[in-house]
Amino acid sequence: MASTTVASELATLTRHSLAGLRMLLVLTLLVGLAYPLAVTAVGQVAFPWQSNGSLVRSDGSHTTDRSEAVGSALVAQGFEGAQYFHPRPSAAGDGYDALASGGSNLGPLNPDLVATIEERKAAVAELEGVDPADVPADAVTASASGLDPQISPEYAAIQVARVARERGLPVADVEAAVEAHTAGRDLGVLGEPRVDVLELNLALDDAH
Repeated sequence: MASTTVASELATLTRHSLAGLRMLLVLTLLVGLAYPLAVTAVGQVAFPWQSNGSLVRSDGSHTTDRSEAVGSALVAQGFEGAQYFHPRPSAAGDGYDALASGGSNLGPLNPDLVATIEERKAAVAELEGVDPADVPADAVTASASGLDPQISPEYAAIQVARVARERGLPVADVEAAVEAHTAGRDLGVLGEPRVDVLELNLALDDAH
C-alpha cells in the first residue's frame, strides 16, 4: 500500500514537473525570442532611424549607417570652438559619456554645487557678454542624465551674437537657424521649447 502511494506521488510530481518545463519552454520562446524579434522587425521597418540610434550625418541629415554618423540626435556632445553653440554642462563621466550617464547627485544647497554654478555663471556671462543675471539655468546646471542634446531657447539666444561674430554671419541669419531648429512643446502642452545643439551646429557648418 505504501509503495503504491509513493509511486502515485512520484507520478504526480513528474507530471507537474513536465508541465512546468513545457510552460517554461513556451514562455521562453514567446517572450524571450518571438516577441523581441517581432518588436525589432516592426522597429526596423516602421522606424529604422530611431531604432538604430537616431544617428546624424555631418550635413545634418539622418542615417542608419554608423560609419557615416557624426553623432546622435538623442545624445549631447561637447563643442569647444567659439563658432559653435555650446550644450549645457554634463556630469556624465568626463562629459557627455553615454557609458557613464548620470548627474552629480549633489543637492541644490550643496556648497560644492553652489560654487560650481557661480563659477559657470561668471564664465558664461563673460563669454557671451551678458549680465550674470541673464544667464539661464540650463547654461550652468547639468541634466540628470548628463546627455541632454537640447538647450533652452533662452540659452541659445545669448549665444547668437558670439556665433554670428565668429562665423562672420549676420545675426539675423543665426537667429533664423536657431528658430529653424527649435522644437515646441510635445502635443502643444508637454515639456518646454528646446533647441537641438548638434543639428543647429551642423546646419551652420553646412551653410558657412
